[in-house]
Amino acid sequence: MAHFPFFMDLSAGDGLIVGGGAVALRKIEKLLEYGARLTVCAPELLPEIEAVPGLTLLRRPFEPSMAEGKLFVIAAAGDGALNRQIAALCREKHVPINVVDDRDSCTFLFPALVKQGPLCVGISTGGTSPSAAVYWKQRIAQTIPPDTGAMLDYLGSLRETVRAAVPDEQARSAVFAALFDSCLTKGWPLERTELERLLRLPVEGTR
Repeated sequence: MAHFPFFMDLSAGDGLIVGGGAVALRKIEKLLEYGARLTVCAPELLPEIEAVPGLTLLRRPFEPSMAEGKLFVIAAAGDGALNRQIAALCREKHVPINVVDDRDSCTFLFPALVKQGPLCVGISTGGTSPSAAVYWKQRIAQTIPPDTGAMLDYLGSLRETVRAAVPDEQARSAVFAALFDSCLTKGWPLERTELERLLRLPVEGTR
């Protein structure tokens, strides 16, 4: 069965990474790009991890109390038995857990990610073929224009204007779709006359 792709606000809580090696570093780098607040626990830490700003570093072995209240936990200790112990603890406490190289112990998986500004695409094969996930990540990345993130930021800046001008929800959805299409075909920012024309679409459509 495929895993459902939740998109979480990682700034809503604290994450814990158990492990101080290269795998832990890769997880840290991915998560920080999404605003995560991270605690890293390991008796020994790579200098590259120690150099990352904003981390809470615990230079000691994992203790069960460290998982209390965490938004998620990643077990990357390089010790299979310890990782499984952490996974069992997290399952008992209903804390989402990802165990490196142990799909059966995970309650969530790391997808291959394509990110450009507010656009984020996650690709997962359920752990069956990471190489396939990377392949599709590369293919999808090639199809996304390089200025897509900035265009989406611009469209986001228009949301309140559209909400104020178009009270009806169904009509508003049509305007948002028209704005997106116009940005794709005509470029952005839109000319004032084009923006005003699109905002009038629901009114003109009722005539």
